[in-house]
Amino acid sequence: MLFTSFEFVAFLACVLVLYYLIPVRFQWILLLVANVFFYARSGLYGLLFMGVTIVTSYAAARIMSAVQYHMDDTVKAHKEVWSKQERKAYKQQIKRKKRMIFIGCLLVNLGILAVLKYTNFAIANVNGIAALFTGRHSIARVNLVLPLGISFYTFQTMGYVIDVYRGKAEAEKNIFKMALFTSFFPQLIQGPISRFGELSQTLYAPHRFDFRTVWFGLERVLWGYFKKLVIADRIVVAVNAIVGQPDIYSGFYVFCGMLFYAAELYADFTGGIDITIGIAQMFGIQLAENFERPYFSKNIAEYWRRWHITMGTWFKDYLFYPLSASMPVLSMSTFCRKHFGVAAGRRIPVYFVTLVVWFATGIWHGASWNFIVWGLLNAVVILLSQECRPLYEKFHERFPGIQKKYAYRIFQVVRTVLLMSSLRMLDCYRNVGLTFKMFGTMFTDWNMTAAMKGLLQLGLTAADYAVVAVAVVLVLCVSLKQRRGSIRERLYERTAAVQYLVVFALLFAILIFGAYGIGYDANQFIYNQF
Repeated sequence: MLFTSFEFVAFLACVLVLYYLIPVRFQWILLLVANVFFYARSGLYGLLFMGVTIVTSYAAARIMSAVQYHMDDTVKAHKEVWSKQERKAYKQQIKRKKRMIFIGCLLVNLGILAVLKYTNFAIANVNGIAALFTGRHSIARVNLVLPLGISFYTFQTMGYVIDVYRGKAEAEKNIFKMALFTSFFPQLIQGPISRFGELSQTLYAPHRFDFRTVWFGLERVLWGYFKKLVIADRIVVAVNAIVGQPDIYSGFYVFCGMLFYAAELYADFTGGIDITIGIAQMFGIQLAENFERPYFSKNIAEYWRRWHITMGTWFKDYLFYPLSASMPVLSMSTFCRKHFGVAAGRRIPVYFVTLVVWFATGIWHGASWNFIVWGLLNAVVILLSQECRPLYEKFHERFPGIQKKYAYRIFQVVRTVLLMSSLRMLDCYRNVGLTFKMFGTMFTDWNMTAAMKGLLQLGLTAADYAVVAVAVVLVLCVSLKQRRGSIRERLYERTAAVQYLVVFALLFAILIFGAYGIGYDANQFIYNQF
C-alpha cells in the first residue's frame, strides 16, 4: 500500500476517525490492528518473519529482565553470607547467561535479515570467484522475497533488546504492545528508527482529540506529499533517462543527473519522513526527527549528523562505541602503540572501526558492491578530513576572518553537496565500474551546449523543469526560515483564514503539479528498497 495511493489516504482517514471515536484505552489496540492490516497488504509472507522478530525480542528481553531481577534479589539475600569473591563469581555467571540469551536473539533476528537480504549477494560473489577459477557458475540463485521494512524494524527491535541487555530500558511486559512498537505502520517504509524508551512514552498513551495537534500533523503530511509528488516523482523521469542510457548521456548530462538525483533523493526521503512524522503527530504520537537541513552542511561529517539521523545514531551507539571498546580493538591499539608508535596506536584502531561501521552502513542500504563501495568511500573521506584538520586550522589561522565570510560558507556548503552527490552516483548507476567511468566523463566529455538542448529530450518539458525549479526554491526558502523556529507554530499564530489559505494552496499545488498521468508514476519511496 503506497503512501501516495488513494487507498492509503482512505485507510489513514478511516483509522484516524476511529482512533478518536473509540475509548482512549483501546487506541493502541486499534493501531495494532491497523498495523497488521497495512502490513498484510504487502503480503502475508512478511508477517511470519515480523512475528518471529516480535516473539524472540519480547521473550529475550523478558528473560534477561527476569534473570537480572533474580540476581539482584539473590545478591541482596546473601549479602551477609557471601564473600566478595562469591558475589563476583555469581554475577559473572548471571552475566554470561544474559549474554547467551542476548546473542541468541541477535543471531535469530539478524540472521533472518541476513538470509533474506544477502543470500543471493553471497551466491553471486561465490559464483564469481568460482567462475574465475573454473569458468562456470556452481550455485543457483534462490527466490527470496524481502519483506517490507525488514531492515528498519529489525534494527529498531534489536536496539530495544540491546538497551534491555544494557539495563537502559525496561522490558515490555505486554507482547502486543511490543508488536505495536515493532510494526507501527507510518515508519515501516523508511523509518525513522525509533528508540523504545522515547517512542513508548507517546505510542501507548491515551490521546484525546486536539485540533492543533491534528492540524499540525496534516500540514506536515501535505508538505511531505508536495516534496514527494511535485519534485521527486517528476525529476525522477530525467534521472532514469540519463542513468538508463549511459552510452548516450555522458559528460554534462551526468553532472545534471547527479544534481537531479540529489534533489530527488532529498525530496523523496525527507518528504516520506515528513509524511511519517505528520501521520504520527495526527495520532498524538511523537517520532524522532530524521533530518536537520543536511544540504546546509559545511563538511561530510556534519552532513551525516544531519542526514538520516536515527540511522547514524543507531550505528554509533550500537556498533561504533561497542566495537571501539571491545578487547580486540583495544589489543590492536596496544599492539600498534608498541610497534608503530603512539600516533599509530591512536589512529589505526579508529580507522579500522570507522571502516567497519561504514561497511555495515553501506551493506545495510543494499546487498550489492556499489553500496559497499559507497559506504567505504564515505569513511575514507571522513578520515581524510580528520587527518587534514591541522591544515584547515592553519589555513583559518592564516585567514582568521574567512569563516565569517558569507561567500566562504556558501563555498563549503556547495563543496559538501557536490561531494555527497558524487558519491551518490554509486546509488544511481548501481555498478561500481560504470559509476567511475561516468564520473570521469564529466571531466573528459563536457558537452554542455549540446546537453543543454538535449535536456528537453529526457521526458520532461520546459514547464516540468520550471515546476521543479520553483518547488526546489520554495523548499530551500522554507528550510532557511525553519532555522529561526517552527513555521507551523508561527503560522498557527495567524488568523484562521491565513492558515486555511496556506493549506489549500499546498493541497492545490499537490493536485495540480504532482507527477500523475501518462509518463509519470507515483513511485514507491526510494528507501523502501532498504
